Amino acid sequence: MRTAHVKRETKETNIEVHLDLDGHGKLDLQTPLPFLTHMLEQLGKHGLFDLMVRARGDVHIDGHHTTEDLGITLGQAFRQALGAHKGIRRYGWALLPMDEARVACTVDLSGRTFFVGELGLPKARIGDFDAELAEVFFEGFARGAQCNLHVVKERGDNLHHIVEIAFKAFAKALEAATRVDPRVTGVPSTKGTLEG
Repeated sequence: MRTAHVKRETKETNIEVHLDLDGHGKLDLQTPLPFLTHMLEQLGKHGLFDLMVRARGDVHIDGHHTTEDLGITLGQAFRQALGAHKGIRRYGWALLPMDEARVACTVDLSGRTFFVGELGLPKARIGDFDAELAEVFFEGFARGAQCNLHVVKERGDNLHHIVEIAFKAFAKALEAATRVDPRVTGVPSTKGTLEG
């Protein structure tokens, strides 16, 4: 079974994640940031990942530590659930619209960490969530999963639309990259490993 259970505890946050890559979008999410919880709903539902998250953090300061550490922990869970990465497609991409907004997400589960974020988010809030933290989450995920992740806005004005469609595109790209392809033999790399 392609599942993982990861905990991360620091003086700033306490994060626990259970993940099933071959789920049906079953969700049990608790974070202190309602908009971030809503984005995790998009990830699970549109990626068809079963996801349990328990996140606590120093949100009395701001949401940065909780958002970043949740991204890292979730990335680690994906890496753990993938094991040796045998039989997966490795690459995934999605270009999705939401009203006026359109975002492209591409991912390579390569074992090499690199993040490109081009959402152009201003220092503004969506509810109680700092919009710029969306890219902090994605960068943390790339570090935790040891993957190459690009999230790029093609167009859009409404911050809620831009961030939400970014998470939906992320979900669809991850679902494609983690999918097992019966035609793939072993690890999808000419090096024979996806260990960096």
